[in-house]
Amino acid sequence: MTTTVIPDELREDVETLWNFHRIDDPLRPVDVAIGLGSHDPSVAVYAAELYHEHLFPLIAFTGANAPTTVNRFPRGEAVHYREIAMDKGVPDSAILVEPKATNTAENFELTRDLLRRRAIDVASALILSRPYQQRRAYTTAKKLWPEVDFLCSAIQQSLADYVESIGDPKRVIDMLVGDTQRLTVYAQAGYAIPQEIPAGVEAAYNRLIAAGYDSRLIPTT
Repeated sequence: MTTTVIPDELREDVETLWNFHRIDDPLRPVDVAIGLGSHDPSVAVYAAELYHEHLFPLIAFTGANAPTTVNRFPRGEAVHYREIAMDKGVPDSAILVEPKATNTAENFELTRDLLRRRAIDVASALILSRPYQQRRAYTTAKKLWPEVDFLCSAIQQSLADYVESIGDPKRVIDMLVGDTQRLTVYAQAGYAIPQEIPAGVEAAYNRLIAAGYDSRLIPTT
């Protein structure tokens, strides 16, 4: 039987990374919401909830497929997100689909280009993502689209509830570790703005790698 609980000996370190990556800006009206595709359908559900709160007139869902999403969303992440949002009452006229992005940089580059082609002026935008993707998404967006005032948010769930909803603690921990590494690696490569990594976050990250949560690390040599 597969457990959906984080092991007790890892919980504090996982919580440290989880809390660091969440930004959860106070919400206010923006020109557009940008929903980043992933394996997590809660992004589209949350986008629909906020649309009905009149926080934005338009949602742009972006994403093709990754190995972790092709089985769940065989026609592409953004396409399925659109359908989820429409099932939640968002009109088709309020949704744009960018179906080609295969990484976070492309999410923003291709969405930016789509909005420009539609002559949609964007001064402010709300990034909607997996809870632990917020910081990396923000650093990427500000590098590639610096003139926009970005906010970040995600479905309001505790770490334990989120892990249970995904059903795979190892996947969540591996992704947290991978996103922590990418903050530094991508900034050094010029793909994102730099972020200071607190000493406690760095220590938790290293302990989780030592515990074997390294499947989402990218080669650096």
